[in-house]
Amino acid sequence: MSDFQIKDKFYLDGKPFQIISGAIHYFRVIPEYWQDRLEKLKNMGCNTVETYIPWNFHEPKKGQFVWDGMHDVEKFIQIAQDLGLYLIIRPSPFICAEWEAGGLPSWLFAEPGMKLRCSYKPYLDHIKDYYKVLMPKLVPHQIDHGGNIILMQIENEYGYYGDDAAYLEYLANLSRELGITVPFVTSDGPWGLAFKTGQLKGALPTGNFGTNCEKQFGVMKPQMQGEQPLMCMEFWAGWFDAWGNPFKMRSVLKWNKKDFEYTIKNGHNINIYMFHGGTNFGFTNGANYYAKLMPDTTSYDYDAPLSEDGTMTKKYEAFRSIVKKYKDVPDVKFSTPIKKVDYGTIPCTKTADLFTNLNVLSEPQKSVSPLSMEEAGQTTGYIMYQTRLNPQEEAKTVTFKACNDRVQAYAGRTKVFTAYDKEITKGFHYTFPFTIIDGKVWKLEAKAGEQLSFLVENVGRVNFGHKLMNQKKGITDDVIINGHEHYYWDTYTLPLDAEQYEKLLTKADWKVQNATKADKNPGFFMFEFNADEIGDTFWDFNGWGKGCAFVNGFNIGRFYNKGPQKALYIPGPLLKKGKNTIVIFETEGLRKDSIRFTKTRKW
Repeated sequence: MSDFQIKDKFYLDGKPFQIISGAIHYFRVIPEYWQDRLEKLKNMGCNTVETYIPWNFHEPKKGQFVWDGMHDVEKFIQIAQDLGLYLIIRPSPFICAEWEAGGLPSWLFAEPGMKLRCSYKPYLDHIKDYYKVLMPKLVPHQIDHGGNIILMQIENEYGYYGDDAAYLEYLANLSRELGITVPFVTSDGPWGLAFKTGQLKGALPTGNFGTNCEKQFGVMKPQMQGEQPLMCMEFWAGWFDAWGNPFKMRSVLKWNKKDFEYTIKNGHNINIYMFHGGTNFGFTNGANYYAKLMPDTTSYDYDAPLSEDGTMTKKYEAFRSIVKKYKDVPDVKFSTPIKKVDYGTIPCTKTADLFTNLNVLSEPQKSVSPLSMEEAGQTTGYIMYQTRLNPQEEAKTVTFKACNDRVQAYAGRTKVFTAYDKEITKGFHYTFPFTIIDGKVWKLEAKAGEQLSFLVENVGRVNFGHKLMNQKKGITDDVIINGHEHYYWDTYTLPLDAEQYEKLLTKADWKVQNATKADKNPGFFMFEFNADEIGDTFWDFNGWGKGCAFVNGFNIGRFYNKGPQKALYIPGPLLKKGKNTIVIFETEGLRKDSIRFTKTRKW
């Protein structure tokens, strides 16, 4: 058994140890590529890997845990150990990480009175239930148990959110009770009050920053708890992208090199965030909210040393050269054969309209008022609301009290408007006696007795900041039509999960026609092709509007013609020799009669 301690430096079995780490999120990489990404981390000169553990990834519904396939964190840890890599684990409850709700399960938002990231007992009880399952999986992998975990983080950037020291103590004490013995760390930006506020007595404070390392370490040092090692837990050598950004985010390599070398040369400790970003598969992306809602792209490339598809970049080679100046760096033989394949142009074979197949995919939940996504038992994806006007009443206006995040309104099957974020409820408030003042009232022009439909998309729950508590999705309050509250609704959940995908393939009314022949309402589009060889590829979604794509039933993520991302990465192991089925869900009426898979990507 080995021993890892924090004194004036890190000590491994009594000898000084400098942590040179890189972040790889197992939940953003298909398991078939874990070995490859970890081998490339070691080859760059890192001795440690860091990963978060997202709570909502492992407990999507209360008491229902998932630990297989992409969720098998123990397998990821074991592969790292087999390669001789140590591991920093950053478990839930909150991770940020540009991940849906920062890792917090959506079912927490459905619980009345819930308070997050503080000593609110029902919240703590849920954490305890989760930790009782999670921690026993981590305990055997600790370094003093023969494993490779050397550090565990308590919470994440808590100094930016709250000041409940008792909450941090609870997490630490609960972890100890459940068998965690390795040293604890916290991580916060070194600026202002965040660094001090986020600290926990007995846990090593670490900093998160991407430039001016010499200065930032200088800011941290007087705020430490005595003579302790300095560590940048998140060295931002790149940055993430949001839909609607005018260009892909890039760092300045010469600044990266300068800061990275300063840290290594001076014996400080570093974790590159991200070494390899990976992909926000499915609906797992988070969002940020400052002046407006900014959902993150499907690609979590992060301008990292190792690109989204595992390519070693100029940044990778530069960092490897720097480490080699000061450390012995192994030449690792990569064991996973990976190639890229151009599968060419694939024509559309079938289409299926959402309205026609709504009752095939989902059974309506009837209620007096609309149900939020969480109240309907749904986590991510889309949700459809339908109601019928009174036989004697035409609809002229509709006002939403509260609705998140993006709504498309239909009178019959004719789209009337699309509204996003603040556009939906801009300026809506009441004054006595309940007069609508300056509300955002949308023109509806629906005939008497007509069916109204509202398709709402959860574009990604906010993962950072104080809007974290306000992340209910769908229509979350009553809807006002012609100035009065309108009641009686059918709510259709559309998570587009494995169960719904199977219904779509086997029970939907598919029409044999080209994509451009279908009406412009939301719909599904099928493409089939035979593959003689398997390799990574990219779908260039130029000419398509907004939606998500499935490869042999696996949701590879969202696409949006706003950019900056212009292609979706498809890892080869998702494909198979022989017949492959691609299904695209598109909501804007912007389609092409074919799709193209290429072996080169563009942004």
